Amino acid sequence: MAGMFPTTPQTPPTPARQRAAPPPRPPEPQPVHTTLICAALPALAISSADHGQLTGSGMEGFYRSGRRTLARCVLRVAGSQPLHVQARSVGADRARFTGTLRTSHDPGPDPGLLVERLRNADGTERITLHNHTPRALRLPLEVNLATDLAELSAVALGFAGPDLPASVHDAGLRWATDTAHATVTADPPPEDALAAAGLLRWSLDLPPGAHRTIELHICLHTRSGSTGSAYSAAGRGTPGASTARPPRPWSAARLQSDDPRAGTLLTTALDDLNGLLIRDPAVPADTGLAAGIPWRCTLAPAEALAAARMLLPLGTRLAASTLRTLARSQHAETGPDFGRIPGPLRDAGPHSPPSCTGIEATLLFPAVLAEARRWGLPAPEVERLLPAAERCLTWLHRTTEATADASAGAGYVPDPAPSGPYRCETQAHAHRAALLGADLLDACNRPGADALRDWAAALRRRFRDGFWIDDPGGGRPAALCAPDGRPLTRLVSGAAHLLDTGLLGSGALAPGLLDGVRTEQLAKLLNSPALDTSWGLRGLGHKEDGYNPFGHRSGAVRVHETAVAASGLAAAGREAEATSLIRGLLDASESFGYRLPEMYAGHQRTGDGAPVPHPTACRPAAVAAAGAIHALLTLVGIRPDVPGGTLSLRPLTGTPLGAMQVTGLTVAEQPFSVHVSGRGLGMVEEAADGLQLGA
Repeated sequence: MAGMFPTTPQTPPTPARQRAAPPPRPPEPQPVHTTLICAALPALAISSADHGQLTGSGMEGFYRSGRRTLARCVLRVAGSQPLHVQARSVGADRARFTGTLRTSHDPGPDPGLLVERLRNADGTERITLHNHTPRALRLPLEVNLATDLAELSAVALGFAGPDLPASVHDAGLRWATDTAHATVTADPPPEDALAAAGLLRWSLDLPPGAHRTIELHICLHTRSGSTGSAYSAAGRGTPGASTARPPRPWSAARLQSDDPRAGTLLTTALDDLNGLLIRDPAVPADTGLAAGIPWRCTLAPAEALAAARMLLPLGTRLAASTLRTLARSQHAETGPDFGRIPGPLRDAGPHSPPSCTGIEATLLFPAVLAEARRWGLPAPEVERLLPAAERCLTWLHRTTEATADASAGAGYVPDPAPSGPYRCETQAHAHRAALLGADLLDACNRPGADALRDWAAALRRRFRDGFWIDDPGGGRPAALCAPDGRPLTRLVSGAAHLLDTGLLGSGALAPGLLDGVRTEQLAKLLNSPALDTSWGLRGLGHKEDGYNPFGHRSGAVRVHETAVAASGLAAAGREAEATSLIRGLLDASESFGYRLPEMYAGHQRTGDGAPVPHPTACRPAAVAAAGAIHALLTLVGIRPDVPGGTLSLRPLTGTPLGAMQVTGLTVAEQPFSVHVSGRGLGMVEEAADGLQLGA
């Protein structure tokens, strides 16, 4: 066996008392799966669901503009902490915590004092005491407060700072650093404020059956006087930005069906999306969706575009403002990056190097603009955004020209550029961008459409040869091809993007990269137990090397990819597989209180089981909430061509939710409502004048 293992001189073990101290542990994300997150960005409130107090442990606290404004808020009544009995969300931005206390006047084991706390992301906490005893009570109440004014990014990795010293301020307390200060004021004002101990105290008189409320207001002030209510790219407040919450740039859709859970899921998803809505600091009138809470409270280009695209049935305003925001960041200077939208690298799992979210966003941009036009984006807005889309398509053409001499990657889009590798889903995004971009250029009388269609046709031919791996089971698409041409043959859910083709003129679907036979084979693979957990699609087949049910790119269920797969399967005519995935997402949402996280563990569903939370998943997350809506509306099958004056319905005949009625949608900037019978027959109940309905 000589030569198989390196040999080193043996040294005696070091005595325990002489051993060096272990190195400090690297930063680790704090678990958030048992927390209640109230979101109204740039404001947050993160609470433990186990006790309702804010103790400052983990990520607990109030936040504004990426800074923890209050870390500790511990309530005591008559010297005791209430017994926590319930915590629940009452909206995306609010949570209610209920506790009880026994008093000396309680005749038996039943508590006579009810304590309710309503916590709002905007920095408000209402504490209400209800006296259910037969006697009047005089109760001392105190709230212990503290904060570190730490950055959210530091708290998220377990690097919270020490508590800052407090000072008495107005009707409360104040904490300050060189750049900001936070205050807590109370209504009614406290009878006593002890800065050294961080205490506010009251004595409350409660007659029988009465209640008393104390309201705390937490505020952040920067050195310039701004409350920091908008997020910049760094996630911090921008002086002078508007403090008002942006209006919802989508219609108030409602869904009623034989399965009432569907309507609850849609309403909750829309509420979560509202909490994720942020303004562009450069142009506060433009809004977009932050990627997710608590890790990515800023606009991530690819995810913001993907979410806006999935929300097009609710109107085009979000897509337009997101496109405008990203167009301002686009590389417009001459050079190899001309036309590319910047974006950070994203971990792609253990088997491939990081991918570039900027490339995905660049390829999504013209596709989203083209589809928004089909849904009714006004012509002046299309003309305004068209130059940015043309620059994206120019980047696509130049990037593939640069690989023309590479024997392995000739004509493919490298991700990241310029050296690759060449990813399956990137080619799907590029192919869709080319076809929908060509359709857009033709419609706007711009040159270049034929060249894009020729490029897409050539990519289809190359892809079907270079990215398809034949095997005894019928074959599979390669997850990626290395720069030297070696394919990665592992089965991944990212292949679902090959079925996501997009809408062309007259509501027709664009052709896909795969032919009919291989599309059928991919549908079978996506529906196989290797990928389908019956709660959604795991990212990596469970028998593949490196599978980890908690791996965010190597086995966990990602809601976005599952929704993409469901809509792609429906478009390909695989209705049974599509409805199975949609039903799985709906069942999973029930376990999460209808607030789907971005991902959860990829364990196979069992008869009495439930999906296992991922400890660090964003919840709410933009693509998860939008994906839930996208999956539900896939059942209706709306295919508009507003410029052509037509619209068709293709409901799924499987109708896993029974009869459905969807109101409050928007097509051609006008209300749109539809009813789908239990047999899968669709009937439009409300639509814009002049819109011709077709089959």
